[in-house]
Amino acid sequence: MTSSPRTRPGTRPGTRPGTPLAGRYLLLDQIGVGGMGSVWRARDLRSGELVAVKVLGAHDSAMLLRFVREQSLRIRHPHVLTPTGWAADDHRVVLGMDLVRGGTVDDLLGETGPLPASYAAALLDQLLQALAAVHAAGVVHRDVKPANLLLEPTASGAPYLRLGDFGVAVPVADVRLTRGPAVVGTDGYLAPAQEAGAAPDPRQDLYAVGVVATQLLLARPPRAGRAPMVPEGPLRRWISALVDPNPELRPPTAAVALERLRRIELPDDGPWPVVPDRLGDPPRLPRPRWPTVVIVVSLLVIGGCALATWAMLR
Repeated sequence: MTSSPRTRPGTRPGTRPGTPLAGRYLLLDQIGVGGMGSVWRARDLRSGELVAVKVLGAHDSAMLLRFVREQSLRIRHPHVLTPTGWAADDHRVVLGMDLVRGGTVDDLLGETGPLPASYAAALLDQLLQALAAVHAAGVVHRDVKPANLLLEPTASGAPYLRLGDFGVAVPVADVRLTRGPAVVGTDGYLAPAQEAGAAPDPRQDLYAVGVVATQLLLARPPRAGRAPMVPEGPLRRWISALVDPNPELRPPTAAVALERLRRIELPDDGPWPVVPDRLGDPPRLPRPRWPTVVIVVSLLVIGGCALATWAMLR
């Protein structure tokens, strides 16, 4: 999920609050928009729990294949957000996943500005834990950026980050979904080789982690075509290694980058920001009128049959 909560872009016909999809997900309210469609808070009618669902928008065969690939990911890790189920209903296809209520790191930066180095390091620690699990599963995310880093609400203390939106993720050994010179990812976060159309490589995700780190500390989005501006401070050398244009000079794995991060002495530079619950209570949907209609129709049918029977017996 890649947008701020409460975004209200247009929806496809038949996709509105109160819509049950495939007999499983009851849509409650739209909370964002992803790279491939709208994102909704919904009730899972099987479990009764509140979940998030991504509803695929207008699509071609390549987008549908990406959607199918995303739903097949089942990477179990506390800091990874992948689908927990899926359903299809006529032209609509949906992915169900955990509902994360604290918005994105992008939202947080827009409110707080630059983050304390210690807080940024806590976020980067969890992001690298997530990527270590993703890469161990043979998958490259290819779109690591603050808008794809979701946060659970925290009253105080450490943040809780989850890496989401695997819409353009790809198994390293799998077929390419793009042909020719097309580039997958977001400008500014692409490693030079990725921007040149190189095959997916986990070290491309590590480059994006370095770009994210500069954004956490400066609250400035990267500029496409320009080298990241690495800020001064205790994380400078570590970030510089991640964004090295030569992938051979970057940390070889997310696990190694995480180990090096944890060896850095960080200042006590709090207070840390509070992540609010950005969704609030789910809306109350109007009770469906169809039971009343069914009862009325049934009574009319029964009454009609009774009158017909009475007429025949006269």
